[in-house]
Amino acid sequence: MTAALDIKQAHIVSELAHDRPLISCRIEPQGRYVFAGAEDNSVQRWSLADGAKTPLIGHDSWVKAIAFSKDGETTITGGSEGRLIWWPTAAEKPTEIRRIDGHQGWIRALSVSPDGTLLASVGNDLSVRVWNVADGSLVREWPAHERFIYSVLFHPSGEFLLTGDLVGVVKQWNVATGELVRTFDAKPLHTYEGGQQVDFGGVRTLAVSPDGKYLAAAGLHKATNPLGAVHEPLQLLWEWESQTLVRSHIAEGITGGVLWRSVYLADQTLMGACGGSTGGFLLFWKPDNDKDFHRFKYPVLVRDMDLHPDGIRVATAHHDRNVRIVSLSAKV
Repeated sequence: MTAALDIKQAHIVSELAHDRPLISCRIEPQGRYVFAGAEDNSVQRWSLADGAKTPLIGHDSWVKAIAFSKDGETTITGGSEGRLIWWPTAAEKPTEIRRIDGHQGWIRALSVSPDGTLLASVGNDLSVRVWNVADGSLVREWPAHERFIYSVLFHPSGEFLLTGDLVGVVKQWNVATGELVRTFDAKPLHTYEGGQQVDFGGVRTLAVSPDGKYLAAAGLHKATNPLGAVHEPLQLLWEWESQTLVRSHIAEGITGGVLWRSVYLADQTLMGACGGSTGGFLLFWKPDNDKDFHRFKYPVLVRDMDLHPDGIRVATAHHDRNVRIVSLSAKV
């Protein structure tokens, strides 16, 4: 695909339907398929060429975490029952390559190292585990946080691993040793509401800019009524080297939203998928301004998002049982 990036011309190009609400989605590295976790405990695979749908059945609970080998030929899913399953990505009828009891309780996020050799998994048991992608063997594990871990990301250098938790703590780890390097304060992403007695928010997503200059962590803030879904999306932006907080990216007027996933576009624009009682949006920020410069509105709330390898198409998972493919170009 040779279309030019043109965010303000974003439009839906296709809808891929399932019969149960969808909670997660990822596009494999070759760009052939989009995978989505559903509330029926399945993972659904759609061909982006013709829309053909194929189920992956093996989990006993919802699948929030999906990752791939570097060549895209192996798909790895992490379920809320704590199970990791390896699948052949393009098989006509995918069957398990291997399954591992990876965590006690929810697996909330997965990340594959830049060289494709390692898989990091995190979740409700407060530990980081690093696995060999090729054979599923455990390489290293360590207790990492005091509260649920919501996000994990390999730094583009491959030297570091980043994790974010419920109470707004982001930690940078040395992958080779498991040692803590430093901590970023993302506490604005956490709220404790005493009347409702709930901890709310957390570091729902992490992203590093293409030039390596910035680290972004996102979720929500202003949770004046968490159980009533009154809260606003927030993206924190640090300068990587100095660890200085340089931006608090906001989205005015979205009074019921959470940033579930953030990714960088090739031109350094930070794109976030926001979903909640106010609806569903793709939000776009530049590093020199707190406010979003553009927002794309969906007909329903968004639960997850991923960027196609072409840098133009975006997949989003929705509660209304659809994956939607958006083009960030006028020509596609």
